Amino acid sequence: MLIPKLHYISQGKSPKEHIENIQKACTSGAELVQLRLKNISEKKLLKFAEEAREITAHFQTRLIINDHYKIAKEVKADGVHLGKTDSCPTIARPNLYSWQIIGGTANTLHDCETLISKEVDYIGLGPFRYTITKDNLSPVLGISGYTSIIEALKTKTPIIGIGGITTEDVTDILKTGISGIAVSGEITRNFNTIRTFNELLNASSTKEQRHTFK
Repeated sequence: MLIPKLHYISQGKSPKEHIENIQKACTSGAELVQLRLKNISEKKLLKFAEEAREITAHFQTRLIINDHYKIAKEVKADGVHLGKTDSCPTIARPNLYSWQIIGGTANTLHDCETLISKEVDYIGLGPFRYTITKDNLSPVLGISGYTSIIEALKTKTPIIGIGGITTEDVTDILKTGISGIAVSGEITRNFNTIRTFNELLNASSTKEQRHTFK
């Protein structure tokens, strides 16, 4: 399975708004969306995850569930994204279907190396710049941070940039060797930017990154 170059991370003032925004993202051509609902009971999350799965299945969009690998398995999402304080990928893996993918969050070179040793399928590396989407933000990496980490890693694991990324940043980010980007705020403000992001990501002079999973 190829990892799409653009990930939309759901945003909204309520779970219902997250679902509406996932619908808008799918309608606007998103290839992958991540349902990221925080501070909600598992029972409620399951209900919204099922709704998200229905929408994404209709559009043949990939669905990633944030944090909850058991729910990702139950709704047959395409995978799970695990933050640094969530379950360890090695614990989640045996509880998922063999075809489901695992992404992990990294803020440093050491984080990336740890995740690669745990055989994640992709890494979300950030923050690229300051963003209000996340509490307790790690130090901002920027272009220079991305460049030094990618050069040191020399990995085939797709690295996805995240954190306050706008359409203006894409070309420079791709030059660092980053495989793709995850966007929340910029897309939620205007879902038409999905088309622009897709054009910029696919028109990049870097060779098309194709990754096959074990």
